Amino acid sequence: MSQLDVSLLAEEAADSHSDLSSPEHFINRELSWLEFNRRVLAEGCCTSVPLLERLKFLAIVSSNLDEFFMIRVASLIQQRSAGITKPDVSGLSPAEQLDKISERASVMVSDQSRGIVEVIDALDSHGMHLLEVSELSSTQRMFANSWFAQEALPALTPLAITELDPCPILPGLQLSLALLLDGPAGSEDCDENDVPNEIAVVPIPKLLPRFINLPGDEGLYLARLEDICAANIDQLFPGRQVLAKATFRLTRDGDVAVDSDEQGEAILQAIEQAVKERMHRAVIRLEVTADIDPELLSGLVEWADVDQQSVYQIDGMLDATSLMEIASRTGFDDLKYPDWRPQRPADLAGDDDLSHVLDDRDVLLFHPYESFDPVIEMLEQAADDPDVLAIKQTLYRTSGDSPIVRALARAAENGKQVSVLVELKARFDEANNANWARRLEDAGCYVIYGIAGYKTHSKILLIVRKQSHRIVRHVHLATGNYNDRTAKFYSDFGLITSDNDIASDAAAFFNMVTGCSQPVGWSKFTVAPMGLRQKFVELIEREIQVSTPDKPGLIMAKVNSLQDKEICEALYRASQGGVRVLLNVRGICCLRPGIEGVSENIDVISIVDRYLEHSRVFYFQNGGHEEVYLSSADWMERNLVKRLEILFPIQSKKPKRRLIETLQVYFTDNVKSWRLRVDGDYERIVSDGMQVRAQKVFHMQALEAAYVDKSAVQEFRPLARPQEYII
Repeated sequence: MSQLDVSLLAEEAADSHSDLSSPEHFINRELSWLEFNRRVLAEGCCTSVPLLERLKFLAIVSSNLDEFFMIRVASLIQQRSAGITKPDVSGLSPAEQLDKISERASVMVSDQSRGIVEVIDALDSHGMHLLEVSELSSTQRMFANSWFAQEALPALTPLAITELDPCPILPGLQLSLALLLDGPAGSEDCDENDVPNEIAVVPIPKLLPRFINLPGDEGLYLARLEDICAANIDQLFPGRQVLAKATFRLTRDGDVAVDSDEQGEAILQAIEQAVKERMHRAVIRLEVTADIDPELLSGLVEWADVDQQSVYQIDGMLDATSLMEIASRTGFDDLKYPDWRPQRPADLAGDDDLSHVLDDRDVLLFHPYESFDPVIEMLEQAADDPDVLAIKQTLYRTSGDSPIVRALARAAENGKQVSVLVELKARFDEANNANWARRLEDAGCYVIYGIAGYKTHSKILLIVRKQSHRIVRHVHLATGNYNDRTAKFYSDFGLITSDNDIASDAAAFFNMVTGCSQPVGWSKFTVAPMGLRQKFVELIEREIQVSTPDKPGLIMAKVNSLQDKEICEALYRASQGGVRVLLNVRGICCLRPGIEGVSENIDVISIVDRYLEHSRVFYFQNGGHEEVYLSSADWMERNLVKRLEILFPIQSKKPKRRLIETLQVYFTDNVKSWRLRVDGDYERIVSDGMQVRAQKVFHMQALEAAYVDKSAVQEFRPLARPQEYII
């Protein structure tokens, strides 16, 4: 394209809203997600990352791909099968997307396998040995054979898939052995060429450890469960010859819809049925070892009923998610990141009486650098406080043995009015959430099983308390879930406040979701799906209006994903209007930065580090009257249209300034940050000057704040920062 053509395109784009919708202005959602997983993989292959931490990233690559195939790829296959050819915003049809996904995912899996081998080899010199069966000493081989006979053999069940009709359902994501057996006994009178070989599969029980400890002189010696089983598998087939064997794994369609109009016990039953139904869904990916016998592979492909595009031959370890077992073992601390213990939140240091603090100021929490404990303490104290009248909360995902759920149940048992909206449709947490819902209901809580037609993704807690002959309300709002475990490695913000306007909005929100009342207007909240997208667009348009050549506008946003077409187009208009747009997007980003005349004022970065970046923060310079918002919502169509989400402003001076400073640090990271290029690929941001690693900066800030005498400090005081921090 000539320079003249580019200039004409830019001029037309500035005048026409429709031109901003052109497919070349957008990156395909699925390919963008694969780029995110490639950045995770890059951490697993990065030599500056401790070895066991590299194993974690390599394991996350597999777990991410599993969910991606179960949901996103499965959906595309359904569309292709239905004959849908309509392209997405980037101009790709479902079939074209599947072609590109297959190509990129195959390369990614190969790179991951090489990374695993590299790390495993490097661990040898540190006393951790993951051995192939061929590498076992005679003593280790005897031990492995004995272990197989005593522990594994009794639990194994061979399934002759060429003989059983119907064949038992093999669950998705379960590791299995596939075996090619010679013709059955009793066929001696037949010409051996006329006796067909048979295929059998042996599921590897999930309750057995994936890695078996072996005896050894020094250090840790391990062997993979499937390797030990494969070496001894002929014991399951006496009188038959095992001609070939391979490890394989099926991935099934996990995109099971739940009728959103169901209520009460009916939706609980619908959720339970949907979880069971996943076992019977179509196979959408077949993973096999690379050296598999062609006849065995052909039989598996026919049995699984998949096309060649869905077959992934892996020259390495299948189901690398289990590497977490090794990476999480105790000891070997020198091969892990140093422990960054969460600190007491800066806004609470020196004062443990939350009610007293909230009378004076709002409290901003920054996890995991600051502890999640104050949220748990807030609930536990409320559960036992005789002056607390009511507790209302939303739950989207929570931990296995949740102190949040225990506190809510105890509060109800203590006679308080407890209302909990448990979102049963949180994907892959449906069964857990159904169990929590029943437990809370049994304790006497009023449980709402989600809202018909929507997922409730909001993170909000309201405590109503009688204090000095008046009613006070304390509110906690957050960007992350009420999960004490993920709060230790997800980066999120929370706000605790007693602000009357926010408390009134919180009460109105719960009245809306529990009482079928209509929203009649909010004082501080903006709530999806009743206007959140419109609010964001208005804030972006306002930034365009107040921007001048002398004082250009500035938008900074931090989200997990950016896919919504209208938001992208609004940001393009902002760029055309001279507004500088800085976006920190961890995962999917469909916006294409750097297009001349369209998005040259937009920069997109992504940070992948030891903690999962999960917060959603929005900053608008607003002609010097700065505004900062937190939200549970990403800039995704599903968040803005199909979910109940809350956007709330940060009004207090100290928390607002702290959030602005935090965003600035993020945008100066040159250690763990990647920049999105106009072609849709990402490149590492590197600098010859001072290195800035955002997550380490935040850890150091939390440490400093924990040792500061808060009575002597009137303003938030960040660490001294180099000039490069300044935007």
